Amino acid sequence: MNYTTLHTELENGIFLLTINRPDKLNALNRTVIAELAHALDEVAVNPEIRGVILTGSGNKAFVAGADITEFLSLDGAGGSQLAARGQALVFDKIEQSSKPVLAAVNGFALGGGCELAMACHFRVAAAHAKFGQPEVNLGLIPGYGGTQRLTWLVGKGRALELMMTGQMVDAAEAHRIGLVNHVFSTEELLTRTKEILQVIISKAPLAVAEVIQLSNYATSGQAGGLSREISAFGKLFDTADAKEGAAAFLEKRKPQFTGH
Repeated sequence: MNYTTLHTELENGIFLLTINRPDKLNALNRTVIAELAHALDEVAVNPEIRGVILTGSGNKAFVAGADITEFLSLDGAGGSQLAARGQALVFDKIEQSSKPVLAAVNGFALGGGCELAMACHFRVAAAHAKFGQPEVNLGLIPGYGGTQRLTWLVGKGRALELMMTGQMVDAAEAHRIGLVNHVFSTEELLTRTKEILQVIISKAPLAVAEVIQLSNYATSGQAGGLSREISAFGKLFDTADAKEGAAAFLEKRKPQFTGH
C-alpha cells in the first residue's frame, strides 16, 4: 500500500514505521490513524516482519499530539467515538502485537504522541526528546489510554502530577521515572534501537509473544496471572523452538529458532 502519512522500510526482519508529517510535527489525524492501522495489520500477517520500530520524521517530533483542528467539530459522542476508534485500530493493536514494537522517540511526544509511545512495548529516546500529557490545557484528558498506561509505567503519584499539571519532562527525567528504557544521542537513536530490537528478534518468537501477552495481562487488573504463566510455560515445551533452544544450549551453539 502507498501511504500518504507514513514511510515504511523492512530490513533484516525489522519494520521501520515512520510517521511522516514533519510540517505538522507528525500530529495524529484520522488519516494517520487509518494508515497506522493498515500498517499494523501488515505487521501481523507478514512473516518477514519480526519486529517494529515506530518513530517520527525529522528531529523535532516523534508525534507532537493529536491534530487539534479535528476537535473543533466534536461533541461528546464524537469525542468518545474518536477515542474508541483510535484505541481499537492502533493503540491496543500495538500493545497486543505478538511481535515486539519499540518506540524510538526522536523529539516531542506529547498528548496522543506520548500515548502512542506508551502503547509500544517499551521506549528508547533521543536526549532532546520531551514527554507530556497536556490535555488539561484544552479542558480535556488523555483519550488514547494515557490515564491507564502512564499510571502503570510510572506510578500513580507521578502520573497524576504529569496529567494534572500538563507539564513536560525531558528524556533524562523520563528515564529516571521509568517512562523510557534508554536515552541515546539523536545521531545514535535509530542505530541503537535497531541493535536492541535485533537482540530481541534473535530469540524464540513464540516465547517473546507469550512474554508480551502475560506482561499485558499483569497490568490488566485481572486475577490469575500466575496460573496463566504456568499454562504458557508448559505449552512452550511442546514447541520445536523449546527443543532447539535446549539442544543448542547443551551443544554450545547458537539456536536457530523457527517460530514453531
